[in-house]
Amino acid sequence: MEEDRRFSYFFLGLGLGVAVGILFAPKSGQETRELLRTKADEGKDYLKRRGEELREQASELVERGKTVAARKKEELAAAVDAGKQAYREAVGGSGGASEGA
Repeated sequence: MEEDRRFSYFFLGLGLGVAVGILFAPKSGQETRELLRTKADEGKDYLKRRGEELREQASELVERGKTVAARKKEELAAAVDAGKQAYREAVGGSGGASEGA
């Protein structure tokens, strides 16, 4: 959500900057077009870099999630095995005393 707002502000600022630049540019049309092209390329490069950063962060989060899920699965399996063992010991060790009660 925060990232969406940042991108919106970035594009809003870019658009306003371009509009003001065109209106008040003391440069020729060719120079202004070149400046606009340069700024557009800079914006494109920024978005590409930011997209790559976000993709890397997402990959790291996915890997971390997989690791946590695998660890929790192992813990759950160990707990189930311990519960089964405790049950076997309770049933086998009582000698059926609870059945006579």
